[in-house]
Amino acid sequence: MIKETVEKTKARMAKAIDDLRQELATLRTGRASVSLFDHLRVDYYGVPTPLSQVATLGTPEPTLVTVQPWDPSLLAVLDKVIRSSDLGLNPVNDGKILRVPIPPLTEERRKDLVKHVHKVLENHRTAIRNIRRDANEELKGLLKDKKTSEDEEKRALEQIQKLTDEFMGKLEEQGKIKEAEILGAR
Repeated sequence: MIKETVEKTKARMAKAIDDLRQELATLRTGRASVSLFDHLRVDYYGVPTPLSQVATLGTPEPTLVTVQPWDPSLLAVLDKVIRSSDLGLNPVNDGKILRVPIPPLTEERRKDLVKHVHKVLENHRTAIRNIRRDANEELKGLLKDKKTSEDEEKRALEQIQKLTDEFMGKLEEQGKIKEAEILGAR
């Protein structure tokens, strides 16, 4: 029972790290990246569809993303979705393909992005702490139901704390990498 709780906790914390990586990948750093568009949805025959499932995305240059829709009638819709997104990008429509220049970030925008990274990190720290709390409560419940001994529970609680520290370290590492990417991309 204790082993299952620890494994389940480890898996949940790993999912939190994966979620953080995905969320940080959608932040603009001044370099072209197709992952910027991961969160954008296009109304495709009445169904909100990820942009990457209706178009081919590419980065032919470090400051340019190309968006080539599989259905040419979607070109205007894709243009509108990218313009109205929170990315602050203005695509150029040449009738067949959208060229999305990635402008260099201003110092003010960099600071805003770093603040956003810190906010995202704090949300994920909270998620990890909540996972730890759930695991600790589950272990205390096992002790209360006399399904484990106090020594086993204490060792398991220490194991959960070590996992928490390990995953908090991974969160911080991801945050520092993204922050350096934002501040260093000039």
